Amino acid sequence: MLSIDSECRTLENGLSVVLAPDSAVPVVAVNLWYGVGSRNEMEGRTGFAHLFEHMMFQGSAHVPKGQHFELLESAGGSMNATTWFDRTNYFETLPAHQLDLALWLESDRMGWLLPAMNQEKLDNQRDVVRNEKRQSYDNQPYGDWQERIQALLFPSDHPYHHTVIGSMEDLGRAELADVEGFFLTYYRPNNAVLTLAGDFDPDDAFERVKRYFGEIPPGRPPPPHPGRTDIGFVIGQTARERVEAEVPLPRVYLACRIPPFTHPEFYTGDVLTSILGDGRASRVYRRLVREKRIAKDVAAFAAPLITGSSFMIMWATGLHDTDPVELERALENEMEAIREVEQQEVGRAVARSETELLRQVEGLASRADLLSMHQMIFSDANRLNGAVDLLRSVTPKDVSEFAASKLGADNRAILTYVPKPGG
Repeated sequence: MLSIDSECRTLENGLSVVLAPDSAVPVVAVNLWYGVGSRNEMEGRTGFAHLFEHMMFQGSAHVPKGQHFELLESAGGSMNATTWFDRTNYFETLPAHQLDLALWLESDRMGWLLPAMNQEKLDNQRDVVRNEKRQSYDNQPYGDWQERIQALLFPSDHPYHHTVIGSMEDLGRAELADVEGFFLTYYRPNNAVLTLAGDFDPDDAFERVKRYFGEIPPGRPPPPHPGRTDIGFVIGQTARERVEAEVPLPRVYLACRIPPFTHPEFYTGDVLTSILGDGRASRVYRRLVREKRIAKDVAAFAAPLITGSSFMIMWATGLHDTDPVELERALENEMEAIREVEQQEVGRAVARSETELLRQVEGLASRADLLSMHQMIFSDANRLNGAVDLLRSVTPKDVSEFAASKLGADNRAILTYVPKPGG
């Protein structure tokens, strides 16, 4: 059981404020979650959430373009942002006496971004996103694996069918009015969680938050997620795709739908995934890398998604002489064999996950992010304190039953990359 001291207060405009004081070091982490990600994008309007990750650093009514980074770095701080399926987050870590600076900057772009938005900034950041896609997706070996796996796992009308970065064609058609409408719909205080973790007095910090954020008007409740979200936890088949690409080695991805992070069984799926492919003591590493010597590396994770269902995935990169068919069969065999599992394996996986969680909560920035996450998803930041107990509650019987009911041949997406001939 963790013992993170935190409380949540709410402004009149609906902004949830999580306060987690810790005077160990004179530093404060500011973390702002918005309940918007790629899942909220309409067909033909994909990529908007990720585009805003860029647009939010292009200046607001009282902060000139480029000044957000400069002001924070001049004050000894650091900052960044990420976009994912279910959320977008913006975060800063800086000396505790500079808290007002971070609050002012975040509040100004929440409340007064649109007056500074113009066509030039939109066009510029659209080009930045295009370059990012070329560098991270199109021109990277295996770079489009997420796009392909998502298409295999989720039907075309599900919010997770398309990638977080979205379609460049959609972004190319986007007009300034479309972008403004997206902002007004989702970047409102009643669709956000602001977490402060570090060296501050809770009452004083909350008054500061009210001073900067209190006058921002709330928006209407966000609309329902577009598309069909109630698709169940089973695909209904083994879906396969084989890709000849400019990759150095064969690689096979094997993914399955699983219950979402909000479901009681998610932690079972998470532990099971760790047993399979997390680290050098995992089953797949031991058997494919050490014993069979048909792979050079393996990896696995369960995604903590919340919209209808989630997924787990593992992959193995073969050697130059590895038969991709053999690699695929080996992964499927391990997926079948996981139905028989020992307590020692479960204990190792739980200990590994627990260690990683404890490492995260030690850092102020990652602690603040986890608190925002639990407040946004469960309306209870303190639920984080029970995460270790949820992991420890997973038993071998749970893992076996999960594997038997959810990881069969009717619930697999298999993506195989093979090097182009002569490549």
